[in-house]
Amino acid sequence: MRNLAHLLETRQVSSREIVKHYLGEIKQQEPDLNAFITVDDVGALAQADAADMRRSQGNPLSPWDGIPIAVKDNISTKGLKTTCASRFLSNYKPLFDASVVRSLRDAGMPILGKTNLDEFAMGSSTEYSAYGVARNPHDRTRVSGGSSGGSAAAVAAGEAPWSLGTDTGGSIRQPASFCGVVGLKPTYGWVSRYGVVALAPSLDQVGPMARTVEDAAILFSLLAGPDPKDATSADARNFEVPFWDDQFVKDLKIGVPEEFFGEGLHPDVEKAVRRSLRTLEGQGATLVPISLATNDYAIDTYLTLVTAEASSSLARYDGVRYGERVHAADSNTMFSKSRAAGFGPEVKRRIMLGTYVLSASHYEAYYEQAQRVRTLIKLDVLDAFKQVDVIITPTTPTTAFTIGAKRNPLEMYLSDLFTAMANLSGIPALSVPCGTDPKGLPIGLQIMGSHFREELLFKVGYVVERSAAR
Repeated sequence: MRNLAHLLETRQVSSREIVKHYLGEIKQQEPDLNAFITVDDVGALAQADAADMRRSQGNPLSPWDGIPIAVKDNISTKGLKTTCASRFLSNYKPLFDASVVRSLRDAGMPILGKTNLDEFAMGSSTEYSAYGVARNPHDRTRVSGGSSGGSAAAVAAGEAPWSLGTDTGGSIRQPASFCGVVGLKPTYGWVSRYGVVALAPSLDQVGPMARTVEDAAILFSLLAGPDPKDATSADARNFEVPFWDDQFVKDLKIGVPEEFFGEGLHPDVEKAVRRSLRTLEGQGATLVPISLATNDYAIDTYLTLVTAEASSSLARYDGVRYGERVHAADSNTMFSKSRAAGFGPEVKRRIMLGTYVLSASHYEAYYEQAQRVRTLIKLDVLDAFKQVDVIITPTTPTTAFTIGAKRNPLEMYLSDLFTAMANLSGIPALSVPCGTDPKGLPIGLQIMGSHFREELLFKVGYVVERSAAR
């Protein structure tokens, strides 16, 4: 991204030219790729012209002024449709920007459009989108992952230089791994959730997706920081892009949890991740075998909590205030028919599951118990960081699967097997490409760190990235 910024600064290229290039890529690839739900040609070009004007006057808003971006379609954009890939919100245009979008605008970054996702971010393949599946740029017969599949695919296909995604149980890291890009799930609370359509508020986070670790770090530096509009915002400092050093990993202690390298892990994925671990060890890092036994309960705990919170979060979609409305003789019938018409099958499934675990007769046995286990998982993770600096695992058990291959919802939920733990404990986690399988499909390596250690993750990720490129 620094190259683009330099070209803009030296007036070798204009923001309009850059935006037109990406809009051209979108026009060429979208009929097949389906990474975008809404493309804002007119708005993006107008924002590009404004950026060019500022630069001509010597007043750029930031070094990245004029470099465009794509935004996941569950993040509010003023006057630009925010559908959450749902029929319920097919014509909804927010009256305000999410705080993260406001940060992008303050940096002068034109918004190319809104990217595809699983409906209301509920899924791991974008197959649950009301607008069709976002396909993998490396193999159009395969999924791009989810729920931020459109954001990952757009970056991987060259339709956008970088993008925003959201991550509730792996929804940035899993598609980043499938599409061969970099994706960060930040520390809970370091990036504002204001204006992000809620799935599970205690788990949701916004994060960057980009082609390189440095680009992801740059974008994160624009997003991180406290926000009085978000009650869960942490009182944390802003983030600065680190100094890159290939020798950084010397004497670094890397935890390698045995539970992440067992049954269910594809041999090609394990081979690539272990090769990267050996490379880090050869550069002076120490590999420390550790145990994260509570990860065996992470998926069950995550699904219990996420369905409960989703049931509560989606109660606002009733056909009264905004969104889909089916007219009926009385309010109860209108409410029921509107939700039946507006929501897809996976959303309905999770609402029913969440309502069940929150019911008076099951609340203690399911929801309260899940909260107790969540605490144990967090304590297990924090205890691990007393022994090591970072933890490295595969991001996903397999590479991208074929569209339609996982018809059983339980199989789909297992896509978050290695990623949900970071959301439950609130720690940051970074997915970095570390190779490909024999079919040429990308493989991702996950780096986890303690709270607010994103700088450390980026620095380790940079070394992994450099090593994988050799």
